[in-house]
Amino acid sequence: MVETSSPTLTWTNVLIGLLFILFDSLLSLVLGLGIGGSLVVAAARCVLQLSIMGLILDKVFASNNIWGVFGIAALLNVLGATEATYNKSKRRFTNMFPLILLSMLSATIPISMLGTRFAMSQNPFWKPDQYVPILGMILGNAISAIGIALNTVHKEFSDNKDKIETYLAFGASRFEACKPVGKEALKLALLPTVNQMSVIGLISIPGMMTGAIVGGKSVEQAARLQMIIMFMISASSALCTLLALFFSLTTLVDSRCRIRPDRLDSRKPLFYRYRDSAGERLWKGIKNLRCWGRKEVGSEEETRGLLNGQSSQ
Repeated sequence: MVETSSPTLTWTNVLIGLLFILFDSLLSLVLGLGIGGSLVVAAARCVLQLSIMGLILDKVFASNNIWGVFGIAALLNVLGATEATYNKSKRRFTNMFPLILLSMLSATIPISMLGTRFAMSQNPFWKPDQYVPILGMILGNAISAIGIALNTVHKEFSDNKDKIETYLAFGASRFEACKPVGKEALKLALLPTVNQMSVIGLISIPGMMTGAIVGGKSVEQAARLQMIIMFMISASSALCTLLALFFSLTTLVDSRCRIRPDRLDSRKPLFYRYRDSAGERLWKGIKNLRCWGRKEVGSEEETRGLLNGQSSQ
């Protein structure tokens, strides 16, 4: 069997890959989907974030230091909590960011440690080239699950809170009243993971398995590795979402069994409000500048017309 080395990718290859995003944007423009701008912004974020992450991880992998690995793990959890709080959730409850961060730390770190040490037989478990990518995959799926669950709960409290109020009025505790909403939200949050596990290997070849094969592992070993990772993702997503739902429901229904809609904020995050406000002011300034230029041109033309009229008289 002839071994072939992997090709070296350059920014030219990235630009060629970017053509696929431009195709999607063009398709959005032709069909009027209105997502072309979002695709371009997402692609720009992808390039920037992966470039920064590549620079950081390159140093962490080279140092092979446990504190560097735990620092990256903490940073990834903070970024994941930020994404889940401010980008994935349409509404936010009081103290949502620290509570979501606590939920993610309580689930992703223990499960990733136990999974890499015992299920994957890595010793030490914190080997950067093994632990960090697995933690990243776990966090990515946890963010999506938390976003689905909290959006479901917050929609119920915003639009259909009569059912919960009825339970509370008939003497149910806040946990009994919130249980149906929480169960439905958790079920919806875990559904993508269940669907992914049901088709993996049969229809799709996952990225981690592909990477392991490219990295030199046998197909059999790569398949077993992917099984373990999927089971870790499932457990971590379930635990993260369960904790996030607990914090959300106990915030929106207080200890005196009162629904607290005042603790649910439907506005955009403060940063995005500032961004939109600055954009509006900039656009108004450009429009005023254009109008001012037109007025000046008009007044000059009117002045010339009046002068011409006076001279003809």
